[in-house]
Amino acid sequence: MRKRLLLALVLFAAAAHAAPPQRMELVYDLYRNGLKLGEVSDSLVRNDAHYTLVSTSRARGALARLWPGTIRLESRGSVTAQGLRPDAFSHARSDAPDKLATARLDWGQQRIAWTYKGETREANGLARGAQDQLSQLYQFMFLPTLPADYRVQVVSGRDLNDYRYASADGDTLDTPLGALATRRYERVVDAAGQKAVTVWVAPARGNLPVRVRVVEDGVTVEQHLVRASVGG
Repeated sequence: MRKRLLLALVLFAAAAHAAPPQRMELVYDLYRNGLKLGEVSDSLVRNDAHYTLVSTSRARGALARLWPGTIRLESRGSVTAQGLRPDAFSHARSDAPDKLATARLDWGQQRIAWTYKGETREANGLARGAQDQLSQLYQFMFLPTLPADYRVQVVSGRDLNDYRYASADGDTLDTPLGALATRRYERVVDAAGQKAVTVWVAPARGNLPVRVRVVEDGVTVEQHLVRASVGG
């Protein structure tokens, strides 16, 4: 009995410290103010110490006429012992190619260079552990341990913000991987009108983000995981 218990503990510890996946293909249903708007398709590919994350959002059905085209986010960078380290981020709209926004992160100089509508500007102050708008969601899968209080600098295609997430036990959510207990990370906002971000991750599945909610300017947008292919 004792040997079986020890074996179970060893297996549990191995699962808890399992390496993040080499490849992922995820699909989320996308909701706007409670109405299904379309879907989000995310992919991760790791090649040695480098990664590429791509997220494509598109409206479906009758609402596609109101929100035509696709929104494509891409994050590229390195995988380190402390997690993801993005080097480049882009935000593109297929129906407005002139609005391509990019950010390049220079870790040596601790600088960020943004390009938008042909104009480039730079800023100092890139902090250790900074993430971009997309990688911040998947950084949970690459952190050595899940933090109780998570502070992170987030780079978008046009600006830089300091986020602080408070964690709590989340709900048990139905997912394509089964019913999963989750840990909820909610951005602590200091003033009314700030973007509120909440991420539910599943510790039993390597802290995979299974639900995301963003509230801004009176609009609530949610992603619910509906399909997942995760490979080692």
